[in-house]
Amino acid sequence: MERTYTTPLLDKLGVRPGARVAFLDVADAGARELISERAGAIDLDASADDYDLVFLAADSPAELARLPELARRIKPAGAVWVVSRKGRHATLRDVEVIAAAKAAGLVDNKVVSFSDTHTALRLVIPRSMRPKGGR
Repeated sequence: MERTYTTPLLDKLGVRPGARVAFLDVADAGARELISERAGAIDLDASADDYDLVFLAADSPAELARLPELARRIKPAGAVWVVSRKGRHATLRDVEVIAAAKAAGLVDNKVVSFSDTHTALRLVIPRSMRPKGGR
């Protein structure tokens, strides 16, 4: 059973009022609803550019193939959160996510317990690769 979502989760995820957010294949309706209450409309296809946050569900290395494209779609100070199963039900290891992130030009810098069943790893553009003054 998934936990009840609270505002502190939004703070941990960096969801700000009015943030531009995409939610890709994350089946958790409770999290999507909570995030949309703070951020506003959520894109379900990430077909635009300049996202503050992109949430990508992934439970296999093949599902990480979208990371290079998503890295180009986030703002310089934006993030891609890879949401995957945790514990004994995990089918994707952190090292696999980190390797795929590196190949996409991203680095990991935070992990959050997304729910009772899922974890989320934040991937960002390295500071040294961001344009000067880029947000």
